[in-house]
Amino acid sequence: MLNQRIKHYILYAVLIAAGWFVMTHHFIYNDKWFHLLKKAEPSLHYTFYSLDNRKAENVLKIDILRQDGIGTLLVELGKLDDEERMYLEQKYDMDAEME
Repeated sequence: MLNQRIKHYILYAVLIAAGWFVMTHHFIYNDKWFHLLKKAEPSLHYTFYSLDNRKAENVLKIDILRQDGIGTLLVELGKLDDEERMYLEQKYDMDAEME
């Protein structure tokens, strides 16, 4: 009986930890690979996001992803260079401030 209860507690702890991990990371899919990107705060917004058939500029328009550092990932993947990333991040950050 006690053994069964301990197993349940362990299972609950694993499920809670897995849920927390999912809520605190973006899973970015690109060409058969997943990349993890840490979220600024736990949420389910853009938890799973595919870069396939998306322009880097359109990805950087998304405030949540841009603030969590997807621009750096796009540079690492060769989707844009560092100058373009800085320009687009500034552009969209200023647009977000104006709203």
